[in-house]
Amino acid sequence: MSDSTSVGSGAKGVSRRGFIAGTGSLLGAMALSGRAPAALAQAVSATAPIAGGAHVPALVIGSGYGGSVAALRLAEAGVDVHMIEMGMAWDTPGPDGKIFCNTLSPDHRSYWLRTRTKAPLNYFLGAPIDKNISRYTGILDAEEFSGITVYQGRGVGGGSLVNGGMAVTPKRENFAAILPSVDADEMYNIYYPRANAGLGVGTIDPAWFDSTDCYQYARVGRKHAQRSGFPWVFVPDVYDWDYMKQEAAGTVTKSALAGEILYGNNNGKKSLQKTYIARASATGRVTISPLHKVTSVAPAAGGGYTVVIDQINTNGDTIETKTVTADKVFFAAGSVGTSKLLVKLKATGALPNLNGEVGKGWGDNGNVMCGRANHMWDPTGCLQSTIPCSGIDNWAAGGAFAEVAPLPTGIETYASFYLSITKNPNRAEFSWNAATGKVDLNWQTSWKQPSIDMAKTIFDKINAKEGTIYRTDLFGVYKIWGDHLTYHPLGGAVLNKATDNYGRLVGYPGLYVIDGALIPGNTSVNPFVTITALAERNIEKIIATDL
Repeated sequence: MSDSTSVGSGAKGVSRRGFIAGTGSLLGAMALSGRAPAALAQAVSATAPIAGGAHVPALVIGSGYGGSVAALRLAEAGVDVHMIEMGMAWDTPGPDGKIFCNTLSPDHRSYWLRTRTKAPLNYFLGAPIDKNISRYTGILDAEEFSGITVYQGRGVGGGSLVNGGMAVTPKRENFAAILPSVDADEMYNIYYPRANAGLGVGTIDPAWFDSTDCYQYARVGRKHAQRSGFPWVFVPDVYDWDYMKQEAAGTVTKSALAGEILYGNNNGKKSLQKTYIARASATGRVTISPLHKVTSVAPAAGGGYTVVIDQINTNGDTIETKTVTADKVFFAAGSVGTSKLLVKLKATGALPNLNGEVGKGWGDNGNVMCGRANHMWDPTGCLQSTIPCSGIDNWAAGGAFAEVAPLPTGIETYASFYLSITKNPNRAEFSWNAATGKVDLNWQTSWKQPSIDMAKTIFDKINAKEGTIYRTDLFGVYKIWGDHLTYHPLGGAVLNKATDNYGRLVGYPGLYVIDGALIPGNTSVNPFVTITALAERNIEKIIATDL
């Protein structure tokens, strides 16, 4: 989308019981993110457990956006890289012949080490609808803190496995508030274009959008936005739009049109497995250890860093603890994972010289969800693509951008759903709890009120114009707002505060943060393009000066 009219530059019959289950499982997909077989095989061919006692030139903790960028660029520069990934490789089909389970029917593959699902929308008609599952290292982690649940991808590819793929470049005029110490000219002239190209970003064909059944829900969202005077925009995405057209034509296996997204997409989505990780693997210099978790990083006596790693099984049990050394270590475990690890390492004395900014500046990207009950003359369609491709932009006037989100249950719902990103100013801090041996986050659910108020600048007006009401049965009993979660965790090791202006951890040469932990709490849009572009900027500088 152009800076003037949009928010980015690049391209997003069941039984009543089945409908209820689908409602609980699917709305989270709206918030979140090539042809699969060849690219996937290439990407995961280099997975192999790291050996205890190994020495590696570069160790990357995590395989999400920042880590994948770092691995690719280091490998291209001639550096051997080992990536440590807590989740699975996701390269082996399950009993149904598919790698990922369907969002309508979550099984053991759906959640990270839970015995019951925790769907983002987990009520219907005021009744809870989550279901029991077998404990397993599934793809979606619903990590619970005192005031918020943070949804994160678990597996090779990180969050790219479970999001809706909305690949949005922030408007140029908003960038200074996102990363004030970063040169905007460089980002918009070099690194955002590089990130969009590397991610395979594209935009839906507008003519097809206007004619296809699977985006009727989005066309209703457009009509309501425009009738109330709000700008409505197409949003770029990393889905293969040609593949989706073939899904609609019935000539390929359906994915986006078969309810797949929240627990992985088996075909059309260009996750990192098919883009950055595939290219990194093809260099022959990158190896990945799935089901491995870093527990300690500390300076090694002979230089570099000693890294302690637990290898786990699919029940989450540690089956081996390994100690390796690395010349350089890149923290890329996601905003929460990186922040928790650094806070622990500072507090327990492994990295005591980390500065006081570590753990601070964490935010939820202003996420808040809601649903609206439409009139019978505004059906949203029985067939709905799980890939969002449009949004309502009231950022300048009301502090909110709202994704027009699908609810693909297979039956008509007469409902419109939205995930809003808002200018919520509240920031939380991670801290070490010595009594529990865990890291806490001091977020409070009441801090979501600014997000609700900003989202209401859009939906109160639409409801008044259309004579409609909010749905009150989706997030609890008579509860309108989904204010208990985020899909977009950001911050905790903020650029130019916890690190220098390129992600180097202050006090420890050879340690770097290169993921969403660098971004102070908000990007004004879906964050993964900004995370990717910032990683491209930082790794280029690190390779040029530190290697």
